[in-house]
Amino acid sequence: MSEASSVTSATGSNAPEKAADDSSKLKTFLSILRKFIGVADIASVRFSLPAQLMEPIPNLEYWNYLDRPETFVSIGKSDEPLGRMLEVLRFWFTKDLKYIKGKPCKPYNSTLGEFFRCNWETEDTAGPVITSSKTDKTNGATTVKDDKGERVTVSYLTEQTSHHPPVSAFYVDCPERGVTARGFDQISAKFTGTSIRVAPGQHNLGIFVNLSKWDDEEYQLTHPAAHLGGLLRGSLSISVSDTCFITCPKTRIKAILQYLEDGWVSRAQNRVEGIIFRYDPDNDNKTRIKDVPEGDVLARITGCWHDRIYYTLPGSTEQILLIDVSPLFPASKIVPPEPEQLPNESRKLWSGVTAAILEKRYSEATKFKQDLEERQRQKAAERKEKNEEWTPRFFTGAVTPLGKPELTEEGKKALKGLHEHNYKLEESKVTGV
Repeated sequence: MSEASSVTSATGSNAPEKAADDSSKLKTFLSILRKFIGVADIASVRFSLPAQLMEPIPNLEYWNYLDRPETFVSIGKSDEPLGRMLEVLRFWFTKDLKYIKGKPCKPYNSTLGEFFRCNWETEDTAGPVITSSKTDKTNGATTVKDDKGERVTVSYLTEQTSHHPPVSAFYVDCPERGVTARGFDQISAKFTGTSIRVAPGQHNLGIFVNLSKWDDEEYQLTHPAAHLGGLLRGSLSISVSDTCFITCPKTRIKAILQYLEDGWVSRAQNRVEGIIFRYDPDNDNKTRIKDVPEGDVLARITGCWHDRIYYTLPGSTEQILLIDVSPLFPASKIVPPEPEQLPNESRKLWSGVTAAILEKRYSEATKFKQDLEERQRQKAAERKEKNEEWTPRFFTGAVTPLGKPELTEEGKKALKGLHEHNYKLEESKVTGV
């Protein structure tokens, strides 16, 4: 899950020479957070941080679920419903590599109407997940071809659709594979004095993945709550100890994932257990693994979400590899060149702040940031005076009751145009994002 007031990971390395700076930043950040002890939801407060405490990347650019786009385009390859559910899970365990490979930090707050767009070009190398004992298992579930797979483009469009509460809508599209994803990003965050608990906000109902070639099968993937700990000892870490669900009403298959809490003394294990089973969409009352009758079980999941995830089929004790995330890092984005970006496009909007932070001109960066925020307040005041209601450009509404944003005609055109453009790869100025 994500949103502007979250504290998250953004870079792929903890360089020794930056350790002192990071420690100083953490102490300053902690002193600010202490003011919010007891506040029900600090994500809705929209407090402004000094530029030196922030990572030089816009929130909308940082927050996406395509850290490994090849797992996204591989959803729907299997001819069996169970195989497709496992392919969705394979994508799930790669979508947030930024948590695993990076260090905690803070991106820029998103402004109302700000948007970000990009492509990923990926080699379609992930094979269909194996669910039959008659199938050759020598390559496991994450079959990789010896030769390079077909190049596939994935396009992404996101827009900040609400300021109070802070909500952004997103849409992912891969026309070549008939796979799309959409949803709203919004969090609720509470500081306890020792850690920050981050959970989905009321409008964040998860990621909705659609497979057009399978008669519009739709999978809803809900987010678990996470904790940012280590604030007092100066060594930040993200842990998950919660349950999440993936459901597909059309195939009548559901998955429950239980992230296990690490012990006080033992080293963090980051374990996860899960179960895939047949369910009744009209009477969906199974929320715990132990509540599922053995006769309904289609597969069991086990492993470490920082490392390897396995699945086991009924009647077998063989653990089959679903995904090994340990060698994986977030894939690079392809963005339109700056001359083609609009004034409220994330990189262009924040370009002055980003340049100043990268050059360590923090006072100037903070002033740029404050000026930008003040312009947003002035626009809001002008709309209120004129009794005008702001509406998103690319999505039909700020939020929807079902948590599934719809594209406007302009949104559809923007996504299609993005997909058809042959932009060259432009590396982000922040490693790993």
